Amino acid sequence: MCYKVISTSLESNLFEQWDFLGSIPWMRATLWDFYANIFIITLWMFYKEKSIILKISITILFVCLGSIATLAYVLVHLFKLKPGEGVKELLAKR
Repeated sequence: MCYKVISTSLESNLFEQWDFLGSIPWMRATLWDFYANIFIITLWMFYKEKSIILKISITILFVCLGSIATLAYVLVHLFKLKPGEGVKELLAKR
């Protein structure tokens, strides 16, 4: 993901091509899909985290880095699980 994002950023400036990209129906659908995903993951993160500073910081990372940040967040919490813990412990507060 990181390679694709960086190489695409070096080839093409999103802000210069926004008018063209915004006119493509699939691009608009992809953005709706992305922000719906970010919204749900952010709700889970707000439930799970205690610090408001951490909540705001992670939300900014989610919006700016997309799947890279959400994947990192989920992986961190997966690696924090103890042997024998599962989905219930992953989703619940600690």
